Amino acid sequence: MDAAALNAITDVEVLRALVREQIDTIAHHQASLAHHEAMIAQRDALIEQRDRTITYKDAKIAHLTHEIARLRRLQYAAKSERMDPTQRELFDAAMAADIAALEAELEDLRSPTGTREPAQRRAPQRRPLPAELPRIETIHEPASCNCSACGAALVKIGEHVSEKLDVEPLRFFVRREVHPQYACRTCETIVAEPVAPSILDRGLAAPGLLAQVVIQKYADHLPLYRQEAIFARHGIEIGRTTLAEWTGVIGLRLQPLVDALRRKLLQCPVLHADETPVAQLDPGAGKTRRTYLFAYRSTGPRPIVVFDHCPSRAGKHAAAFLGEWNGALMVDDYAGYKALFDQGGITELACWAHARRMFFDAYAASSHPLAQDALHRIAELYAIDAKLRDLDDEARGAERQRYIGPWLAAFKAWLDGAQTLGNSGVRKAIDYALRRWSALARVVEDGAFPIDNNPIENAIRPIAVGRKNWLFAGSETAARRAAAIMSLIATAKANGIEPHAWLTDVLTRLPTTRDRDIESLLPLA
Repeated sequence: MDAAALNAITDVEVLRALVREQIDTIAHHQASLAHHEAMIAQRDALIEQRDRTITYKDAKIAHLTHEIARLRRLQYAAKSERMDPTQRELFDAAMAADIAALEAELEDLRSPTGTREPAQRRAPQRRPLPAELPRIETIHEPASCNCSACGAALVKIGEHVSEKLDVEPLRFFVRREVHPQYACRTCETIVAEPVAPSILDRGLAAPGLLAQVVIQKYADHLPLYRQEAIFARHGIEIGRTTLAEWTGVIGLRLQPLVDALRRKLLQCPVLHADETPVAQLDPGAGKTRRTYLFAYRSTGPRPIVVFDHCPSRAGKHAAAFLGEWNGALMVDDYAGYKALFDQGGITELACWAHARRMFFDAYAASSHPLAQDALHRIAELYAIDAKLRDLDDEARGAERQRYIGPWLAAFKAWLDGAQTLGNSGVRKAIDYALRRWSALARVVEDGAFPIDNNPIENAIRPIAVGRKNWLFAGSETAARRAAAIMSLIATAKANGIEPHAWLTDVLTRLPTTRDRDIESLLPLA
């Protein structure tokens, strides 16, 4: 409306209405403009995020491609190295597992989420599964026998059948999955239950067999070449290279569970820590070098055990694993942990079993009466704490103050007054207890504090047994994979869960489990 028209209007209410209409129009335009600007900003953010994702994937793909090529060169170049036959077998198996894991990760990156297709590889010369093996057949019928589109009756027109080799301990059988296909003659609709995804694309191994291979390798300490021989005795020809490839891919697929387990571990206020040496093969030198597995365990009714493979015993590896964690850490007297306590935020707890062991060794060597007296006194401490085992943390803390507090005062006075030779075993045991006294005495400060480090030593003990069988890790990647899988197995054992049954269930459900639900697969009671 022009100025002359406005001047001609004399009714005030009409003018007010026109003004309000103009104000509403301007407000609508402003809101529309703000909405468009927000949409543009959102689009720009999505584009930026997509570009970052593409850049990351491209860099990751380039890195994995380079690593696969490097491993293949190492695999073939190592054939000229002088190695013991056992070393050669382990190295070949480790390389096959590493390459299979990297290829699976590369395949995941190259395919959009949810649309991953099997890589175009040379078709394997798969032997038919033995006909004499029993078949356990599962028929996946549709939920309804009527067409969901028009309601007419469905007519069976065929079926999709897949056979995978499965195993119960010492009993092989073929798991036959049948997916009948039905069609509606009225509207030509085909109905069938979808084929569930699996851990290994186009693989003949069912989850039970994969779990068996992993459990025998990492829990029963049975090398792959021995498993190959056991399978052959049952008429199943599966080469150790194939077993190694399965192991590599399984280690990759289980890594999200290990990451979730570590996150839950670092939420616990009290932890045990220890470390043990592991030999790792150095193919370039044709010999092994010493590396370490750092072990961490939580306290409480749902214990968590996590192993961390590190190239050395340096304390920086423990600091890197724990990160920003603050709490109470039960350790031995290894100097590598000292920096953690000097920085503050982490409370040092000392192990009474270690202190007792010093006196035990002294008594075994010389039958010294002071060592015997110390053993009797420490036995009193353990007897008191055993009576408090079933109490909650708060009640246990109060009872420790009441009973263990006076015991600590008496034992400290005994240590201060003991007269022994300066270089004797008893003197060393007494000096150890005095040097560690502040950390040993903290057992009385909180009912949640453990009295010793035995739980983590029990978790490490199977590794010491396994070293006698698998001798060494075939590569750094193999050592990290072993640490990850053994973390899950040790946690299952600590929670009273049978590892084979748990892992079979996990490998069955993992392909269809969303990332946000990964914690539901953890082996926690």
